[in-house]
Amino acid sequence: MEDKGEKDQKMLEKLEEEEGEEEEEELSSFNLSCEVRDLEDKLSQIQVHVPEVVYEFDWSSIDTTNLPESYKTNSPKEQLLLQVADNFCWQYAHLCPDREPLFLHPVNECNVEKFVSTTVRPTLLLYSELYDWDSCAHFVSDYLTMEPLPSPIAPPSYLYSPTTILRYQRGNCFDFSNLLCSLLIGAGYDAYCVNGYATREICMMDETREVCTLLQKAEEVQVEAVKEKPKKYSIKPLRDLRSKFELQQEAKEAAKVQEVEEKKRKEEEEKTAEAEKPKPDPLYGLRVHAWVLVLSGKREVPESFYIDPFTGKSYDTRDDHFLGIESVWNHRNYWVNMQDCWNGCKDLEFDLGDPVRWEFMLLGTDKPFLSLPEMEEEEEGDDEVEDLVKEEESKAFDMPASWVAPIQITPKEFEMRCPQGKKEIRYKNAKLEKWAPYLNSNGLISRLTLYEDPDYCKELEVKEWFKNREDMMERRELNKTTEVTTEYYTPGHVQGLKVHAYKTMEPETERTMEFYSETRVDGLQKRVETPVDMIEYFEGRSDFLWYRHAEFSKRIKKPPNNTQGNTESNARPIVKITERFHRNPEKPADEDVAERIFSIVTEKILLTYHYKKDYITASKREFNKRAGVDSAGNKVIMSRDMCLSYQAGLTEKNEKLFHLYEMMLHLMEEEKLSRHQVWESEMEVLDILRIREEEVAASKLTVSIYDTERNEKSREHRELMERLMQEERQRQVEQDLDYLAPFLIQIGGMEKMTKWLALRLKEECLTDFKHRLVDKANLIQARFEKETQELQKKQQWYQQNQLNMTLEDEDAYLNFCSEAMFRIRILENRLNRHKERAPQKYVALEEKLCKDPRLAEYLKFCS
Repeated sequence: MEDKGEKDQKMLEKLEEEEGEEEEEELSSFNLSCEVRDLEDKLSQIQVHVPEVVYEFDWSSIDTTNLPESYKTNSPKEQLLLQVADNFCWQYAHLCPDREPLFLHPVNECNVEKFVSTTVRPTLLLYSELYDWDSCAHFVSDYLTMEPLPSPIAPPSYLYSPTTILRYQRGNCFDFSNLLCSLLIGAGYDAYCVNGYATREICMMDETREVCTLLQKAEEVQVEAVKEKPKKYSIKPLRDLRSKFELQQEAKEAAKVQEVEEKKRKEEEEKTAEAEKPKPDPLYGLRVHAWVLVLSGKREVPESFYIDPFTGKSYDTRDDHFLGIESVWNHRNYWVNMQDCWNGCKDLEFDLGDPVRWEFMLLGTDKPFLSLPEMEEEEEGDDEVEDLVKEEESKAFDMPASWVAPIQITPKEFEMRCPQGKKEIRYKNAKLEKWAPYLNSNGLISRLTLYEDPDYCKELEVKEWFKNREDMMERRELNKTTEVTTEYYTPGHVQGLKVHAYKTMEPETERTMEFYSETRVDGLQKRVETPVDMIEYFEGRSDFLWYRHAEFSKRIKKPPNNTQGNTESNARPIVKITERFHRNPEKPADEDVAERIFSIVTEKILLTYHYKKDYITASKREFNKRAGVDSAGNKVIMSRDMCLSYQAGLTEKNEKLFHLYEMMLHLMEEEKLSRHQVWESEMEVLDILRIREEEVAASKLTVSIYDTERNEKSREHRELMERLMQEERQRQVEQDLDYLAPFLIQIGGMEKMTKWLALRLKEECLTDFKHRLVDKANLIQARFEKETQELQKKQQWYQQNQLNMTLEDEDAYLNFCSEAMFRIRILENRLNRHKERAPQKYVALEEKLCKDPRLAEYLKFCS
């Protein structure tokens, strides 16, 4: 019973302990939850306000304070032009009430109305790249950032100057066109800005359905084969013994198969086109766009064409992307299109001198007018034409000069090309990225990425272009499917490398290398390497070798990691070397080797010679290097069985064993040389891979000596020279101004200066200056007296010979007297001025000497 009571007591104590622990846990969890709530309350009181990010550029915030006065006001001629434009616009609205209002005088960046023609500023910049229309258009499209119009169905109410557009590197289609038209007119093209209508893709710069221009193949010009005239005595061809019926049946079957394949292909193309077809545009035909029209004639332009300023691409004037034209203008006049655009721009005529099709605003146009119809009576017709010409001349109004400041692009801005030096363009299953030179440390200037899907998810191929690289690499292509990287180099690489295609940079793997053979001593043009063989192609060699194929077996030992330790002993085992040669015209065909095979394993050498003329078989020879043993057990050096030969021709030459033995020894030496050359090729591959790894790791860029901003050595040298010149100039100025220098040298410098020496120095300096003033006055007086004496002598000579002088002599005498009197007056004025200023200079020097810090301390007691 006692044991049972003790057990119950222990159970109760245990239960109490467990209950106490549970209460403590609940209490601790309660306290923890209170602390968490308190922390949450404190954190909830802390609030942050994320500022709104403004993605659109605010044109109202641009600084216009430093703009020229022509931006802020209108000249009287410009005000008169605006009145003429308002009158023209009112007449146009009255005669054509169904047409849209004309784009005549929008406001500029200073909120001042300017006529659109005066906003065009023809400019020819110093860069040769901007002289041709295609490179100029691509520069404008790259340099500026596209902004959509405020309203897609109406022209903007503003048109900023090209200088402001270039400064902020952004604008709408009208800004793009205005700048491009200014540059093209300056380059000599007959260019015009166009206000019209275009498709959604053109207006929104949507090129996602267009093939990238870098992928478009140039059209191949098919050259018709020249039919040779049949020779009179040529051999007739053999009769075709095939069944014509069977040929016809085969042709029918092939035509049916081709027709089925063509049908399938067209169905697939239709399905693809239907899938890629854009959604219907509710604003089709209403979207306003501006582009550039280039007319034929100037700069040898054969046909007129359009330029889309957003992309820099050219289009035919009948292209479906352009749906209508309202007006065109240049820096001289403004024309309104009076032709019907129901069929887009396909039927438009661009004879701006035809007043029926194009209504001009100003009479002073350089476009020819249509000739007047012939009158029955010539005199009356001539009078009417003269009256009409006089009336037009009286009404003519010249276009005012452009109010825009000269367009300028600095070399640094021209080199940057894109806003902030980079730009991205999306095409059909492709993305093109552009960078300015030197912006990337590896010299990357553009990258084209090709995708499998239109969502730009799965990459197929990446093409990169480089510039200013020290390793001369200009392009690199990476095929994501095959994982093959192909690098292209310009001439100048250390190893003469031209193309390098590889999967991995590990040695003894698949790779193809092409070289600039003219820069190499061995004339190597191409090298193809795999784990089991190596093929090399040569050109321009003196030994006529053009092909070498080396086959390898599996390596017994792994190659060392250090390429410096690779020797010929641990090279890959060579199984066979095949060499081929071009024809050597100096040798007979049956002595000129065409193919040479060194079979290392079988110890055989196989020679195949070139074909002799009119022969269908070539001479061959096979050498067996394994020496046999005769019946007595002696080693045989050379036997007939060791050289098997076939001689093409009627007679076979039986060469002596000695000659064959010498030939075999020579071939064995050639085999050693070929094996060594194969090993050198392997070593060269390792060197190229090592150099490429170092070049990729360093990725150094070259800088021209004329690029003073980036060329550090040139800049440091220039700064050093400028600093030395400045110091020399400063020292020269100090020496010129130090009037005490020659006197201080006489007394030994300032270290021995005393009161008496300072006074003496002052007196000597003043005395010397006084002598100089007197000497200068004497010099002027001596010149004056010399000129006076010469004049007196000339006058005496004139008095003596006056009666015998001709008119020419008198004229010469008068000219001499006039010039002499001019010199005498000059010397007299100079002497008088010197006399007036000499005392003032003397007093000024005395004051300077008294105030000079080197003498003032000693001279203050003497005053």
